[in-house]
Amino acid sequence: MTPLSVLIIGCGSIGERHLRCFQKTGRARVTACDTSPALLATLAKTYQVATETDWEQALARAAFDAVVICTPAHLHVPMAIRVLQRGAHVLIEKPLSQSLAGIDDLLRARDLGGRQAAVAYVFHVYPLLNQVRDFLRSDEFGPVLQATFTSGQHFPLMRPTHAAHYSETYYRDRRTGGGAIQDALTHMANWVESVVGPTDSVLCDCSHQALPRVTVEDTVHVSARNGGCLVNYSLNQFQAPNESTVQFNTATGSVKVELHHRRWGTLRLGDAEWTWREFPPADRDAPFIEQANAFLDQIEGKPSRLCSLEAAAQTLRFNLAALASADCGARVHCAQVLG
Repeated sequence: MTPLSVLIIGCGSIGERHLRCFQKTGRARVTACDTSPALLATLAKTYQVATETDWEQALARAAFDAVVICTPAHLHVPMAIRVLQRGAHVLIEKPLSQSLAGIDDLLRARDLGGRQAAVAYVFHVYPLLNQVRDFLRSDEFGPVLQATFTSGQHFPLMRPTHAAHYSETYYRDRRTGGGAIQDALTHMANWVESVVGPTDSVLCDCSHQALPRVTVEDTVHVSARNGGCLVNYSLNQFQAPNESTVQFNTATGSVKVELHHRRWGTLRLGDAEWTWREFPPADRDAPFIEQANAFLDQIEGKPSRLCSLEAAAQTLRFNLAALASADCGARVHCAQVLG
């Protein structure tokens, strides 16, 4: 089968990962697009890929099958609309945007063009998390009544040394998708919504506690209500251990996920010990290669395994409601967000 031509727009840390992982599928012919000639020269040498400095000119000159948008969040929607109007499929980095402006136009552009569109919330392709979601949806333990998420890592250590410092990228400003809510917490909020349903309202407290050279929040506490389920999120981006745990509690049992130990477990009411399902270590690129394959499968007409535009728009409402709640000090309903 002829490889599909894929244009990666924005080749910073996550853009380079998409470039590398689409290459590793063996199903894509990748072109890198960035405004930095020095970065493009490095990518061309490292990955032997074609390069472009202007994404609009690149789309005008060549018929790309698909485009991956890895620019700051405020550029995602207008760029995705142009890509769809050009007849290409589009994979958009998370979050979908930092504003609701243009979302309806984006949905119309997808529907009118008949092209595939998805958002790169990579948790959707984690085998461990898929097993957990399937188990909870089976209703063996009954409806989830409460969920708790606790996570933290030392954010600077997770950035590649050759990439721009986080304080020099989108991360430094909420308006471009920065801060712990839009950069990190959004991943788990999106996945939890895929398990227990959309978030109705949030009460959020957040603060800049430790990260140097930025003022955006690096620590977040959120109390959310998702239908009949109460959800608590606690996250920071400065602690020493890189650990993430999420637990779902029902009236008859609990399900716990320990991402840092690559395992999930069940404890039925009355049991003495957890029953664990272990997963082998995986290369850090593995889920992103799987995500690339899932998007290529979707283009070929296979069922989608990725986050839809509609689900990503709902999580965008979560992000905006959390930011608004932190700013005003009161609970905010997602449906009332106007940003």
